[in-house]
Amino acid sequence: MEKHVDEIVKWIQEQVKQAGCNGAIVGVSGGLDSAVVAFLIKRAFPDHSVGVMMPLNSNPRDMVHAKQVIETSGITGLTIDLTDTHRTLWETLESELGDTFQQDAARLTNANLRARLRMSTLYAIASNHHYLVVGTDNASEWYTGYFTKYGDGGVDILPLVDFTKQEVREMAAYLGVPEEVIHKNPSADLWEGQTDENEMGTTYTMIDAYVKGQKIPEKDKDIIERMHRVSEHKRNPLPQYRR
Repeated sequence: MEKHVDEIVKWIQEQVKQAGCNGAIVGVSGGLDSAVVAFLIKRAFPDHSVGVMMPLNSNPRDMVHAKQVIETSGITGLTIDLTDTHRTLWETLESELGDTFQQDAARLTNANLRARLRMSTLYAIASNHHYLVVGTDNASEWYTGYFTKYGDGGVDILPLVDFTKQEVREMAAYLGVPEEVIHKNPSADLWEGQTDENEMGTTYTMIDAYVKGQKIPEKDKDIIERMHRVSEHKRNPLPQYRR
């Protein structure tokens, strides 16, 4: 694990240098993946790394964990509360769409809006500091497309995309991420009570195993393959018409 961490840190430094930037920034949610990235970019750029907490009707426990990550990693912390911004935009959308507003799609639409507001916030701060935005997706999330297009998927680099959820958990333990964060139920903080595994209908243990080529129950295999298939557009370059 020491070798992996050293190589990732060096890779992040190289990516930032190639981009002509000064450092790196990550959104810190209180979850495992963003915690690991916070620790990694702090190692890569001790004086030029920022972790941004962006509460938006968030679970208070997640913000407590996010603060713990900021404190234990030693990264520069910043809090941007997006609650009022989100409320204003959402109410405007509902009002302007009027009778065409689709209530049955509202929860997912709202969740994606939250993720995209956070992305926009990170890029505004990154532009101010001339930093790269560092993503938190791991191999299991990338394969299944479990991220919002132009939301948490809107980033400059992905240092964890070759590591399964369990491998990220092991990396977290090596880096010194707080135990509460390492072992909590994964959640994208999309709505109250939301957890990744309940939403997906399978577990990261099953996805990790599938990604590694191991045999898993057909039910889980079908779910994972369907998620991969319908999310293909998220991983592919944008279609471009050529005359």
